[in-house]
Amino acid sequence: MCPAGPTASDGSDEAVMSEPTKPEVDVPEGDAPTELTIRDLIVGDGVEVKPGMVVRVHYVGVTFESGKEFDASWDRGQPFKFAVGSGKVIKGWDRGVRGMNVGGRREIIVPPRLGYGNQSPSPLIPPSSTLVFVVDLLDAYSSATGWSNAQRGHGVIPGRAEP
Repeated sequence: MCPAGPTASDGSDEAVMSEPTKPEVDVPEGDAPTELTIRDLIVGDGVEVKPGMVVRVHYVGVTFESGKEFDASWDRGQPFKFAVGSGKVIKGWDRGVRGMNVGGRREIIVPPRLGYGNQSPSPLIPPSSTLVFVVDLLDAYSSATGWSNAQRGHGVIPGRAEP
């Protein structure tokens, strides 16, 4: 996937995400990976995510096998929040956002053993599916510093209430 949007002000071809919009998810060609695969589409310049932080993200998820979308926070108009390392999300997500910087966009490919395994949480996700997510990291919270974007004035999508 080639990130769409403006480029850096220094004239480089590096993509910059000012106001994120719902991305399209391009499933890579070939066989589904058997390990967690992470690829930064846009590298953020904000706080780096560490275990114990609460993150606020927008995401789109598709199955590797069909490329069909099964979930997107964008469609609900509300970012999703979770505590990294709390075990409240699939392992692939928990590991996949670590080290990501606020303002970044990351592709995370989750093999079944780090996703839903042989279970199916939805008719849209067949058992043993490899999942492909594009995740936009809007903000990160640490009990020591609060929400990272509170000081910088970013992270909240205009027209949306704070979660």
